[in-house]
Amino acid sequence: MSDFVKIILYVVVLLGMVIVGSIISVRLFAPKVEEIIIPNEIIIDPAMTLEEIASQNNLPGPVMRKVFKISGKPELQRKFSEFNLSIEQANLRIKKQLAVAAEDDSKVWEKILLKFLLWFIFMILIFHLLKTNAIHADNRSWFYFASVIIFGVILGADPGPMGTIKDTIVLFGKVKIVFIPRLIALAIFLLMVIAANKFICAWGCQVGTLQDLIFRLNREKNQSIIQQFKIPFVITNTIRIIFFAVFTFVAIFWAFDIIDYIDPFKIFKPAALLPVGMVFIGLIMFFSLFIYRPWCHIFCPFGLLGWLLEKISYCKIQVNYRKCIGCEDCVESCPSTVMEAILKRDKVIPDCFSCGTCIEVCPTEAISFDKGNRKKPPEGKFHKKEKQDEA
Repeated sequence: MSDFVKIILYVVVLLGMVIVGSIISVRLFAPKVEEIIIPNEIIIDPAMTLEEIASQNNLPGPVMRKVFKISGKPELQRKFSEFNLSIEQANLRIKKQLAVAAEDDSKVWEKILLKFLLWFIFMILIFHLLKTNAIHADNRSWFYFASVIIFGVILGADPGPMGTIKDTIVLFGKVKIVFIPRLIALAIFLLMVIAANKFICAWGCQVGTLQDLIFRLNREKNQSIIQQFKIPFVITNTIRIIFFAVFTFVAIFWAFDIIDYIDPFKIFKPAALLPVGMVFIGLIMFFSLFIYRPWCHIFCPFGLLGWLLEKISYCKIQVNYRKCIGCEDCVESCPSTVMEAILKRDKVIPDCFSCGTCIEVCPTEAISFDKGNRKKPPEGKFHKKEKQDEA
C-alpha cells in the first residue's frame, strides 16, 4: 500500500470517528428547546391588549414583559395604546428581545462552563509542557487528538473561538443587538491569545486542532512523508482580510451569514451540514494534509484578530541568539513560514500556533517558549548561510 493511500485511510478513519462520535454526542447532550421564531413583522393594533398581541404573534410572556417593562400577568390586559411606543419601536424591541431569548435558550450553560474549565486545565498543562520542552513528535498528535475529542466531539461545536466573532457580527447585522455572554467569551479567548501566543487557537480550538492533527498524519519526526507546502503569508493573509471584509459587509448590510453554509465547526454538529458545507469542509480537511491549518490561515475571522493580538502576547516563541548557531533546522521543520520570520526578523511575522516543533528540533536549545519581547538577531547573523544556500 502506498504512503498516499495509507495516509488518506488514516484521515477517513479519523473523520469518521469525529462525525459518528459527534452524532452520538449531539443526540445524548443536545438541549431539547422549543425554537423561538423571529417573524419579519409583528402584527400590532393600538386597540389590542398586550395579551392579544402575544397570542396573535405567538410571543412568549417573558418577552412581552421585558419589552413593555411590566411586572406581572395582569398587566398583559393593558392596551398597546397605553404605552408611549410607536408600532415601529415596539416591532424593533420585540425582535431584539426575541433574538436574545433565542440565543439564551439555545445554550446549555452548565456544559459551556465545563468546557471553559477544561480549556483552562488543558492549556495550563500544555503551557507547562512547552516551557519544559516536553512536547515532541511522539506525543504532539495525541494532545491534538485529545483536544478534538474533548472540545469538539464530546462538548460540541459551540462555543468556539470563531463563533464569538462571527455570530456577534451576524446577530448585530440582523437585529442590531449584542449578546453579552458571547462578548464575555470573546474577551476570555482574546485574553488567552495575549497571555500565551494564540493558545486557544493552537491547542483549544476543535477545528484548529483537527486540521493540525491531519497535517501531522503526513509527517514523520517533523518531516513530511508526502510533500507539504508553505504558502507565502502575504497571500493567505490578503485572502483572509478580504474574506473577513466581505463577510462583515454582507452580515451588517444584508443581514446574511455567508460563513454559515461552510462553517467547519459544523463537523461536530453533522445534522446541520448542507451539501455545500460537506464539500467545503471535506476540501479543507483534505488540504490540511499538505497545507498547515488552511481554514485558520485563509478564512478564520478569529484567526485574523488573534494574529493582530499575538503581537503583544506575554509568552511566545523566543530565540536566544547567543546559543543559536544559524543552522535553521527550526525553519525547515516549522509547518508554516512563521519560524523564518521569528528567527530573522526581516519580514512581518505570520500566525504562530505555538506547536513547539522549533523548540524540539533546535540542537543548541536556543529556542524557548518564554515571556518578554523578541530580540533581533545580530547584524549579519544569517548572511553566511544565505550565501552558501545561493551557491
